Amino acid sequence: MQRKLEFTLLLPLAATLAGCGQEKAERQQPNIIFIMTDDHTTQAMSCYGGQLISTPNMDRLAEEGMRFDNCFVTNALSGPSRACILTGKFSHENGFTDNACVFDGSQPTFPSILQDAGYQTAIIGKWHLISEPQGFDHWCILTGQEEQGDYYSPEFNEDGKAVTEEGYVTDIITDKAISYIRERDKDRPFCLMFHHKAPHRNWMPAPRHIGIFNDTVFPEPETLFDDWSSRGRAAHEQDMSIAETFTEDWDLKLRTREELLADTTGRLYKVYSRMPEDVQRKWDAAYAGRIREYREGGMTGEELVSWKYQQYMRDYLATVLSVDESIGRLLDFLEEEGLDENTIVVYTSDQGFFLGEHGWFDKRFMYEECQRMPLLVRYPEMIKAGSTSDAICMNIDFAPTFLDLAGVSIPDDIQGESLKPVLENGGREPDGWRKAAYYHYYEYPAEHSVKRHYGIRTRDFKLIHFYNDIDEWEMYDLGKDPRELNNVFGDPEYAGTRDTLMSLLKETQEKYGDTDPDERERVLFKGDRRYLDRTR
Repeated sequence: MQRKLEFTLLLPLAATLAGCGQEKAERQQPNIIFIMTDDHTTQAMSCYGGQLISTPNMDRLAEEGMRFDNCFVTNALSGPSRACILTGKFSHENGFTDNACVFDGSQPTFPSILQDAGYQTAIIGKWHLISEPQGFDHWCILTGQEEQGDYYSPEFNEDGKAVTEEGYVTDIITDKAISYIRERDKDRPFCLMFHHKAPHRNWMPAPRHIGIFNDTVFPEPETLFDDWSSRGRAAHEQDMSIAETFTEDWDLKLRTREELLADTTGRLYKVYSRMPEDVQRKWDAAYAGRIREYREGGMTGEELVSWKYQQYMRDYLATVLSVDESIGRLLDFLEEEGLDENTIVVYTSDQGFFLGEHGWFDKRFMYEECQRMPLLVRYPEMIKAGSTSDAICMNIDFAPTFLDLAGVSIPDDIQGESLKPVLENGGREPDGWRKAAYYHYYEYPAEHSVKRHYGIRTRDFKLIHFYNDIDEWEMYDLGKDPRELNNVFGDPEYAGTRDTLMSLLKETQEKYGDTDPDERERVLFKGDRRYLDRTR
């Protein structure tokens, strides 16, 4: 009887302890792995309906998590996008408006806030913000090639020490990321920024993928030969066309081994020389046919543009393959380690990219191909597998989302919105969600000559103002004209919509504190350096 009584008395205590354990498990903070590539676009992802390439591991992320269909960059350039992501603020607030800037790492960033909250934080791969990382317990960032890093035998700054690794950059970054997770402090949650160089220009594939698409003919975009007839000076004065801007050496790789060795000052030689000899031999063999075809083909006009497009796709898409493999390796590792359920895995790129649309490559413009970003989020504890969302979101939303999911307070001055309610509700946006994404590009005059502009993108329309040395407006009806070929800004039929969008643009600029950028530019253009000094 006494033993039965003791057992009965222990039951409430056991239940209490079990309840505490359950509550502790429920409160367990998730790990965060934020994978980001450079210049990867949704057109090159099969989970977004892209017809150019199969990306099975990216598809796996989408199938096991949520795919966002309306995620937009706020400033389509590598460094500025990264600064916006880190701070949750627009370029005019975080001070990094273009790639000539130096990031002020002393300002609050989501890694530093998570670090203060007890997370172990790390960044491995591309940084491209000039200054040394702050807010990280560990960093191993690419150096060289003006901080873009090299595809072969890349150099790193690892916690302040210079190291060179043999091999291919995507594989090396993946090895380092997996090693970090394996060797982490297992008593604390971690946040890992896992950032690839690929598929950034000049699109150099892993050795196993060199020449893999040599016999593939890719479909041309419908707008490859766009004449920009309804657009203004910005489209006509850019320097990012496949027809005119592509170089024979750097972009098309039309140099034999003998020619490369004869000019060791050439930039293609400098990356070629980093390859092991066996990889160089494979490279020589894979590109020999291309070089011969170009020199003997006598191609001109549209035939030449089509040929250049094919070479571009063969290199760009081959470079994407190693990234997709990297994602597969990571997901498999998380499963093996039992980390897959309580780890948030995010995949994105620093912006989109033109793959021949409108005859262009690169990014910068506010047009769909480069304003739209891929965004895949996997978190089994919260997200329904295979869900999608058409909520309008921006890269400034990433920082508050990570903090919110970690249960950490979001600072009041962060301008982005947490996507947690969207993730929890099957992709549906909450009441009162934003009506438009805001965009502002600053880097002009500079490489590619894309003029400064800002604008808004709603579900159905886009309004763009090009300014600085010009004053031109563009507006697109995305429902009727998804390829943005017909500028309807001056069309009387759209007068009411135009007025509504102009009012919404002003309201959006006031909300985000980017009021009167035209006047600010006029002051700068006259030589007053106060604005310049604040943002660089």
